[in-house]
Amino acid sequence: MSVRRFQDDSCKESLEMMANIFILCMILAISLGFWIISITASTYYGSLRPISPLRWLFSVLVPIIITTRAVKQKSLDRSGVVGALIIGFLLTVANYSFFAALLAFFVTSSKLTKWKGDKKKQIDAEYRAGGQRNWIQVFCNGGVPAELALLYMIENGPGEIAVDFSKHYTASWMCLSLLGALACSAGDTWASEVGTVVSKSPPRLITTWEEVPVGTNGAVTVVGFLSSILGGLCVGLAYFISQLICVSDLDISAPQWPLIVYGASAGFLGSVLDSYIGAVMQYSGYDENRHMAVNYYTDGVRHISGKPILDNNAVNLFSSILIALTLPGIAWGFWPRN
Repeated sequence: MSVRRFQDDSCKESLEMMANIFILCMILAISLGFWIISITASTYYGSLRPISPLRWLFSVLVPIIITTRAVKQKSLDRSGVVGALIIGFLLTVANYSFFAALLAFFVTSSKLTKWKGDKKKQIDAEYRAGGQRNWIQVFCNGGVPAELALLYMIENGPGEIAVDFSKHYTASWMCLSLLGALACSAGDTWASEVGTVVSKSPPRLITTWEEVPVGTNGAVTVVGFLSSILGGLCVGLAYFISQLICVSDLDISAPQWPLIVYGASAGFLGSVLDSYIGAVMQYSGYDENRHMAVNYYTDGVRHISGKPILDNNAVNLFSSILIALTLPGIAWGFWPRN
């Protein structure tokens, strides 16, 4: 019996190793193909900068190192690793500031998701031990930034630029859209993970301001609002610091400090928007047997708010899209000109 169990474990380990090798080879093939396309396009058009070998190597190795560590810490499952590698490669190869913002969001969100996990398990019906993210969650938070990174490279080529509407109007718009999407996701995550376990006052539904159970979709607290600002600020600060390190012509460009304010604003507004959509388009009920808020309807579940139209991943996706589309236009009117 023990011999058979040992053989099964060995077989399982071998299959996992083969799967990891396959994923790694696939990512290397995609990234290498992307590099070849970049060189071909830059040769054909002449105006686009090709991806340098050092940038390509950094964009491959660093996401692999980070996701490997995330798997060991159970922050990502196997499907989430594939999504994280693709998104990490695209953002890193496009702009190191994109990578810095993504890293700030991923690291802080992963830590906060695991923080006070025992307490969250008692109030969240869908809480997963370790907070592992799958490919759907990864793409709902990182899909919009990945698409914007691709558009940025088509417009500007790979490399870092100062956010300056007078010099790089379209590229600056894309940079702020990407930063806004990541700050929105960070703000919502910080508000959810911190507000639910720290707030001493009961949450209130954002549409009616009535007191509701902890874990209700669309429920907000003052602590959650403050946390969303800090989450967005953290992402904006990471982007700003990377600008200071990587951009060479900051002395003749518009000031970059508004990136911090922009990130904090995107975090707060994204959290508010996410809460409103969740309150209206996500079903929330109170399970009398489990004594907690749930997202499904069965016998013994009392309706609190919302309709069963979207799930949490879809709400996150729609929120990041709306912030990415609208907030840069507002920021454009207030952005300092050099």
